Parts: sequence; C-alpha cells; structure tokens
Amino acid sequence: MKRLHILFIIIFFSLNNLLAQKSPVISQKVRFGSSAETNDVMSQAYWDIWNSEVQARIDNDIEKYRKADAILKFEELPAGSEVKVEQVSHDFIFGAHIFNFNQLGTIERNQKYKDLYGTLFNSATIAFYWKPFEMQPGRLRFREEYWDTEEYWNQVEEPEKKPHWRRPATDPVVEFCESKGIRLHGHPITWSAPRFHPEWLFEQFCPANEKEKIDQLGHEGLRDLTNARIEELIPVYTKEINRLFRKRIVDLAGYYKGRIHSWDVVNESRSDFNFHKTSLTGDGICLAQRGKINLMPGDYTYHSFKLAENVFPNNVLLNINDNVLQDTNAYNAYINQIKDLVSHGCRIDIMGSQMHLFNPHQCLDIAEGKPIETPEIVWNKMETLSKAGLPIHLSEITITSPGDDERGREIQAIITRNLYRLWFSIEKMMGITWWNVVDGCGEPGEPTISGLFTRDMDPKPSFYVLNQLINEEWKTNLVLKVNEDGTATFRGFKGEYVVSWKDKNGNVQQSEFYLKKDGDGFQTFP
Repeated sequence: MKRLHILFIIIFFSLNNLLAQKSPVISQKVRFGSSAETNDVMSQAYWDIWNSEVQARIDNDIEKYRKADAILKFEELPAGSEVKVEQVSHDFIFGAHIFNFNQLGTIERNQKYKDLYGTLFNSATIAFYWKPFEMQPGRLRFREEYWDTEEYWNQVEEPEKKPHWRRPATDPVVEFCESKGIRLHGHPITWSAPRFHPEWLFEQFCPANEKEKIDQLGHEGLRDLTNARIEELIPVYTKEINRLFRKRIVDLAGYYKGRIHSWDVVNESRSDFNFHKTSLTGDGICLAQRGKINLMPGDYTYHSFKLAENVFPNNVLLNINDNVLQDTNAYNAYINQIKDLVSHGCRIDIMGSQMHLFNPHQCLDIAEGKPIETPEIVWNKMETLSKAGLPIHLSEITITSPGDDERGREIQAIITRNLYRLWFSIEKMMGITWWNVVDGCGEPGEPTISGLFTRDMDPKPSFYVLNQLINEEWKTNLVLKVNEDGTATFRGFKGEYVVSWKDKNGNVQQSEFYLKKDGDGFQTFP
C-alpha cells in the first residue's frame, strides 16, 4: 500500500510538471491513480517481490553505472559564483520503433506521435523488412511516393490491410530523425522469417525444374537431406539466393552509408546456430529451422556480418538480435552463437535481446505476484547475457495493459516503472526500445493494448511513468558554487550538458560538454 501511494505521488507531480510545461503531447489534465491507492492493482505478493531491498539495490546500481563525476574548471571566477548545469541529452538509449510515421489517420495524431521523438525517445528503430521494402526486384522503397504520404493515409479506412502498413518509405523517416538529432537504428537486414521474404525471391529466381524438385520432396523430404545434397539438387537457386541476400546488404550500405547509426544485421538466427552448433559449416544453402521449406543462404549469419563489416563505414554499429525467452538453455545458446561468430572473425558491436509480454494474462499474473520477469529472473538473465562481453540493447519490449481498463493501464504503468528502473541499472545495458507506441498498431498476432498511447493518441499512465523517469528522475540539473580552486564538481547522469555562468564583467557565458566517464568536463582557459 505504501509503495502504491508513493507511486501515485510521483506520477501526480510528474503530470503537474508536464502540464506546466505545456507539453505538445498533453493539452489537458488526465485522471490517473484512483485505483492505484487501493489493493485492487498489484497484490501484496507483487510488492513482496519488488521490495525495499530490491529497490535499494536498483538505486545503488543506477548510481554506480549510469552516472559519472564531472569537473569544471573556471578561470578568474570568484569562489562562490553560481554555475547552472543542465543536462540536455542522455548517453543511454531510450528508443521506440517509428513504424507508424504519418500513418495514424489525422494530422493531429501524427504530430503527437512525431513529437515523442527527440523529447521522450532519443532513438528510433526504422523498418527495413525486406518484403514490403522491395516489393519488386530492384525497386527499393527509399523515396516517398504518394501512398507513403500523410494525405494518403488520412484517407485510408482500414490501414492495417495495406501491404505497407507499419512500413513507411525510409527517406522521410531518416530525414525526420536527423532533424530531431536522434539516433537511427535499422531493423532488420537479414532474417530467416519466411513471411518477411519477398515472394519474387523464390518465384522469379528459382528455375522451374528446381521448384519441381522442391515440391516433390516437400518439407519432410528436404529435412532428410544434408545441406550439401540440397545444393546439388538446386544449384541455380543456391547461387541466386546467396547473390540476392548479399545484394540487399550492399544496397542498404551503399545508399545510407553512415547516416543510420546501427543495424540489426541478423535477426533471430539462434535456432539455426543451435541446430548446426557452428556458424561456419561451409554449406552454400541451408534449410532454416523457422517455418517450412525455408531455404536460406548457408552460414547466412556469418556471411551477413562479414559482408556488413566490409561495406558499412567503420562508425556504423553492427548488432545481432534475438528473442531470448526465460530459458537458461536459450541464453547459453545465444552466448555460444556470439562467441562462435567472433571466433570466426565477425565483428559484433552490440547484442540485442527482446522482452515481450504479448499475452495480457502475463501482466495480470505479474500483478498477482507470479514469477514472471522478477528481479531475480532479470538479474540472472542479464548476468548470463553479459558473459558475451558486449553492450546489451533491450531491442524490443512489450508490456500490455490487460483489459485496457483503468486497473489494466495502471498495472502496465507499475510494471513499466519497475522494469525500466531495473533494466537501467544493469551495467552492460546500453539502451531500451519500446516496441508498439500506439495501441492497435502492432504486427498481426501482437497485442493491441501494449501502447503508451491509445489509438487516438491519448496518453496512458505508462507514458507518464516513462516521461517522469527519462526527463525528470534521470536528468541532472543543478546550480553549483565554484570552489576556492576555481573548480565546480558534481556527479550526474551520463550525457550532454550545457553549463552557464556570469563572467567577471557580468556577461553570461555558456559551454557544452559530454559526460561519459569520471573526470569529464571542461576548462575555460588554455
């Protein structure tokens, strides 16, 4: 009860601050927290799990891993002079996908959506799913056409039935993100999921005689063959599928070069590694474990990373991404895959891990205190993943508001606050990306009530929780006094800062610096 009351107070003051700032997203007071003051939201068993000792450990780890000591050195500034310190950006990534760019049906909704990027989110995941991105061979959807415009989407009655729903042309999205000064992340380049492969890949580039052989064998027949034997039966398609997968990587790198800061080079290939137990078999083609009759280039994860390293600029980060469930064997398989790829000379900069609570009953179970994404589970998972020695990007997260009623939305908000705090405290964590920002805007099969906003872009309690954490609790804004030795020091959240002060003539001076490690800062003299 006490913790619920504290949460209500935090969100109440956060909302008042938002209203005072006249946020572009919020224009009127939204009622929140009525049932959060009762035992009708989270059970005592939930709070026993997320107890004061757990919260204290989280606070300590945030202080340890997310902050650094800054030192500012001033010339001829008297002791006791005031120095204003304002954090303007985070080093940590707080992202979301931007798949619904200009697709929400009205100018007002679209503007509210776009206003989130650069205010709440400092990173955007941009859709490069192959099937909708290259509907015809060689016709890549970089540039905007009429059916990508806001005018077009505002007239569509059932947008989810369009083939490019959630898949906007990429140039307008890239240019928008650049105008906001936020990080851009491309997702994905190579993925074995057959539903995201263009139909023309097989239809146009597999010869009729090879199609006939595949049809005769069927899924089970192909499973009985070695990859080498499959290559003998379909040599032309083996050559073509390798060529086309390579071409896709080269096309994306050649077009955007270094404008997109990071890419999921390969998505969800752990099951194929786990089947072969190696990333480098030497096979020209393979039957992927995902789906039926799903032919992929042999050693596609290895070859994708090797080619990406060669064709992208060195400053572009190369990510691997996977959906690792609450299964120790799955965690270890993912670690083994990464280590194997690295041992074969692949450069992998960041490992992505997803966390989806797709079934709303999971959030109800969490509220009842059942062992789902508990602190111990998350700590153990992250300890295992950290063994890869790479920064961890929580690349896709889903938390639903079960029932989408008042209590369900508050359950979502409380789970969100506690998990974000925990994730933010993990040493190797470099970023968290919320998946579907708006209700009803997910992939078929994904929940319709996992957004931070309703379909009409009305904010849900989870939005206020994230805004309070990202823009208030985890921002450092101070007024310091200059010491006798001309220095001013503070410990703050890592990120970019603007510092202002008055010089000896009373003129306001300003300087910027980036706080990344202990000792960062600036001095006002040579």
